[in-house]
Amino acid sequence: MTSSKKSLLILVAGPYRSGTHDDPQLIAANVKAMTDMALELYRMGHMPVLGEWFALPLIEAAGSKQVGDAIFNEIFHPIAVQLIDHCDAVLRIGGASSGADEMVNTGKHKGKIIFLHPLEIPTI
Repeated sequence: MTSSKKSLLILVAGPYRSGTHDDPQLIAANVKAMTDMALELYRMGHMPVLGEWFALPLIEAAGSKQVGDAIFNEIFHPIAVQLIDHCDAVLRIGGASSGADEMVNTGKHKGKIIFLHPLEIPTI
């Protein structure tokens, strides 16, 4: 018998810069929190994705010199917004973040499933 549950492509949306004052160690801790959640989702049978996985290599290739410069701003949030088109769902994690809230609002607008806690997500 096959399962009727479907593996979902889930964008993990959480704070990146929020509350960090652009401190690289605090930003890295935020990315680790999102990456750890992505691993949990993968182990639940889903395909996780972070906008950072797409944005950060492109930002570096484009020649960004620091977080928040014009190149960073050209790519960072816009690529995550585009990525939502390819996702089934958005999972919002972590504390205050206007960017993560934007991903949730964009996901809602595009008819995506919105999860506010990993326990809401079925294991496949």
